[in-house]
Parts: sequence; C-alpha cells; structure tokens
Amino acid sequence: MKKILSFLFIFYFFTSTFAQLDREHWFAPMVDRTGNPNPYQKLYLSTNRTTSFPVSIYNNNILIATVNISKGNPQKVDILRDYIITTLQTDLFTPTTKGIYVKAEFPFYANLRFSVYNHAEIITSKGIPSTGKTFYAANAPITVSSSILNFMASILATEDNTTVTVSGYKPTVQFSNGTTGATTPTMTFTLNKGQSYIIDGIGTNTGNADGFIGAKIVANKNVNVTNGNFNGQYAGNFATSSDILMDQAVPVDRLGNEFALVKGNGSIGSNMEGALVIATENNTEVRVNNEITPIATLNIGQYFVIPDSKYQLQGTNGHYNLYIRTSKNAYIYQILAGANTTGNEVATGGFNFIPALNCYLPKQINELGLIDENFVYSNGNPTGILNIPTKLNIITERGAVLTVNGGIPPAATGPYDMTGTTNWVTYGIPNVTGTITIASTKAIMAGINAGSDAVGYGGFFAGFPTQPVILKSGGDCVPGIILTVDPIIYDTYQWYVGGVLIPGATSSSITPTQSGYYTCSVTMGSCAPLVTEQFKVLNCTKLTTATYDICTTKTITPAFTTSPQTPVSCNRCYCYDTNFRDSRNKCYNGGYYLYGNQSGNGRNRYIYLYFLWKQS
Repeated sequence: MKKILSFLFIFYFFTSTFAQLDREHWFAPMVDRTGNPNPYQKLYLSTNRTTSFPVSIYNNNILIATVNISKGNPQKVDILRDYIITTLQTDLFTPTTKGIYVKAEFPFYANLRFSVYNHAEIITSKGIPSTGKTFYAANAPITVSSSILNFMASILATEDNTTVTVSGYKPTVQFSNGTTGATTPTMTFTLNKGQSYIIDGIGTNTGNADGFIGAKIVANKNVNVTNGNFNGQYAGNFATSSDILMDQAVPVDRLGNEFALVKGNGSIGSNMEGALVIATENNTEVRVNNEITPIATLNIGQYFVIPDSKYQLQGTNGHYNLYIRTSKNAYIYQILAGANTTGNEVATGGFNFIPALNCYLPKQINELGLIDENFVYSNGNPTGILNIPTKLNIITERGAVLTVNGGIPPAATGPYDMTGTTNWVTYGIPNVTGTITIASTKAIMAGINAGSDAVGYGGFFAGFPTQPVILKSGGDCVPGIILTVDPIIYDTYQWYVGGVLIPGATSSSITPTQSGYYTCSVTMGSCAPLVTEQFKVLNCTKLTTATYDICTTKTITPAFTTSPQTPVSCNRCYCYDTNFRDSRNKCYNGGYYLYGNQSGNGRNRYIYLYFLWKQS
C-alpha cells in the first residue's frame, strides 16, 4: 500500500520600507492660479542601491518614461506640464487623467520640483505611506485678497471604483465652480486608478481665507492627496508678494503627537515662520517647548497657527528650534521663508508636512540627489537660475553620531538643544549642494529651506515608522526556510516560536528547525520593543510509503512522522488497481478503512491507496 500525505499551506509575504525611500510614489495634480510664464517641472529620483535599476513613470496608467538610477547617479526627468499642473477651470471639480505614478523594483526617493516666474516649490513623496482612506486638508491661511492666490486639494486614486467624499469645510467657502459650502456641504465623486480630482477656491473670497482648512477627505480605497496654495500669502496684507505653498499629505493613521521644527530663513516678527496644527480628534491640546499650559485646544478639523515668537534661540549662531506636543495625533505643517532677502522674505514662503518624532525612524537618508536644484526665472534672475541657496536642517536623537557625506558636520552647525525635550537635538547646515547622504547612529529626519530673490520653498525628507515584518527566503518550509527581519534598521532582535523565547536567537535572521508560529521582538535606541505579526512555518511535505498484503479488513491509522499533530480526515480517498477492482469499487469511511473482497485465480492482489490528510 502506498500512502501519500499532502497538505495545503499558504505563506504570506510582507514587504516593508521606510518612506520616503520606497518602491512606489504618487503625485496628485495641481491648479496654477498665478498665470505666470516660464513653467518648469522635473521629477528628481535617487536611491541608495549601488546596482543600477530602472524606474518607470506613468500617467493615467500609461508608461511615459523610464530612467535608470543608482547610488551616485541620481536622475531628473522632464514632466509634461499637462500631466501634473493645469490652469484650466474645466479640469477642476471633475475626474481627469492628471497625476503621476512612479514605480521600481527597488526603493528610491522621488520629489517633484516645479516653478513659474517668481514662484517655486518642491513636493517630496512619502511613498506608500502617503496613500490611505482618511485625510484632513491643509493650506496656509490667506491673509490678503488676490486672484492669483487660492486654496486647493487634489485626490489621486490608486484603485478602480474609488468613491471619495469631502466634507467638514465652512459654509462660507466659495468654490471656483460657483458652489459654496452652504449650498454644497458635501461633495462625492468616483475615480478609477490613475484618475484625479482637483478642488480649489480663489483668494478674492473672504470665506476662502481659512474655510477649507481641516476639511475631511474620506475614500473607500487608498488615495493620494496633495494640498496647499498655488499661490499663498499668510504673513499679512502683502498684495504683491506670494509663493507656491504645497506638499503631499498622509492619512490620519500615519500621524503622531510629538514634533520638532528648525526655523527657516525668515526673521522673528515677520510672521513668515511658524506651524499650522490641524486636529483630527476633539479636545486636542497643543503645547510648545517647555510650556505647561496649552497654547490652544482644538476640536476635530479645527486649526491653529503657532506664531514665530515661539521659536527658541539655541546658542549664538542664530539657530532656532520649535518643539510641539499634542495630546492627540494631529497634522503639523511648517510654514517658513525660503530666503532671507531683506524686505522680500514675505515673497518666499514654503510649506512642509512634518512627520512625528519617533525613535523607530530610519537612521539614514541615503541619498538625496542634486539637493540645491530647482530651475526658476525671477525678477532678479531674468535668464533663470538652477542652483538655489539651500540650508539643510537635521533632527536626530541626542547622543547620535551624525555624518553628512561621510563627514562630521562643523561644530557651528550643531548639535543644538531643543527646549522642551532632552531626547532630540538639531543641526542647521547652510549652503549644501549636490547629492547628499545623511547617516546617524540613531533615528533622524531632515528638511531643507531654499530661496533666492523672490523665490522660496521647503522640502522635508524623513520616514514613517512601520511595524517590523518577517520575510522568508531559502525555501518555503522546514528544513530550508530562513526568516529575516530588516538587518539594518533595528539594534536588537529576539526570536520566539509559539510565544516561547528561543535561546540564542538574537540575530536578524533565523533558520527554523521546527514548525510553529514565529515572532521577533526588536528594539531601537531607547524605544519600547516592537513585535512582528506571527509567521506560520510548516514542515516540508514528505512522501511515506507502506505495503500491505490485504486479505481481510484492514484498519489504517494515519500519523505524521515529523509533527505531533493529529491528522484530520479530508473525507476523500482514491483506490486504484490495475489487476482487479474491489467488488464494491470504492473506499469507506473517509479513507481510514478499506474492505477488500478478493477473488480470482488465487494470486496475491495489491490495492494501491492514495489518502489525503491534513494537519489540524
């Protein structure tokens, strides 16, 4: 008798990355209200991988460009303006095919740098963490009436049949399609993968000054959101001074409640420096620095602008920090001056989404390509300027050893203390150029502020902590399977099987010797441990044979040779014999028993049985 044990198993394969270094990036489109000439838009791509690989760029699910990148070989790709920026009212409040999707087999950074005459901005993609189902819209409050100013938000779908509902804006909002918040308190639309939808209101309507800040965006499938002002002015009544203020949002499940900001190039008292806080829960208390009393208490969708007077001077080199704590998770957007041009800083605004501090952030930003580039024409640069004076701001945990392009930053650039916390310090490095690699022995994040003449902008390069995951290699079962948790990110590892600690299993990889549910506990710095989801490991399928001379009723009791588990009948059995068939021509009792009524010429007959069993 031949017995074959077969069982079906499925391995779940997870991938994890720390944005903004990611395998997929999205850029939702924008509407330009300036009417200015000389548009420029390029996609900048870079990676830490030394072996070259292709990056594919799509619009509306159609491949529009492919470029190869590697460490030390970042690339910039011209993007047709119609793919990402419109000036047409007919492209608003309706599904369109505008927007960019970028994909590769290996992780990379992607950021969109764009400009028109006298105005520029950079949008740094957050990768896969930028996609989600619930967002709250952000833009800088508009402080002067002008037709070239607006608020806007755009939504880009990542799947077909995505239904999006936008609500929670004020009744006084006047949308550019003629509707108002009072007449249309909710808007709903459906997008397919690669389609987008742009919402905006023009800056000449007083209700648009802050009426859309905190609007709720809910989708039934993951979407990507870009929001801000194209253009905006938040410092005061400066009718002839404005700039593009745009960044990519993240969904509410990526938010936190502790933040660090390094001041841009604006002077204290100019109202160009500060932070926009948007609450996602009621009774959100906002505190700054070491202050015990909340500076504001917000309900869901409400906002508060932290003034520049709350920045704290550190040392004697003009370095200012702002530490923010919220009692519940919230959005923080930094508003800043990109340039310190005397008398003209109010024309050089920037707008950065700020991720929350977390000691599970990545330890390196490797690498940022051509960091000081963003081609722009301006009054002071009528023939155009490509390399913009750029300052690099770094936030890292206290005690970390920090290097930039392999070298220790000058002492005059940091580390600087941060009032309100002893866990984090900051650096400010002026006049950075070219391609930058930042490495630390502890968690880091970094941002830039840049500007020249009437142009300014900010960008933020960081990451988002994610749950550690187990990846498999080598095989699918024991023996041969290897389990690994990212070997670079974490400081310590401890493996468990069935919830029981495995002595000595303290490396990032393990080769299981038995089946079971495996987990790994990891730590980084002073952070509390994180534990992976369970990963089910099974023994490899084995073929077992046995031969029986069956002349009477035979009871066969199955048993696994490499597992203590009890087999469960699948109620199926197949009987074959090339010499004769049983008179009843079938098997009984789910494959456990066979009745053989032998007859014929007296020869020994062998019935070959194929039993299907599974593990419980």
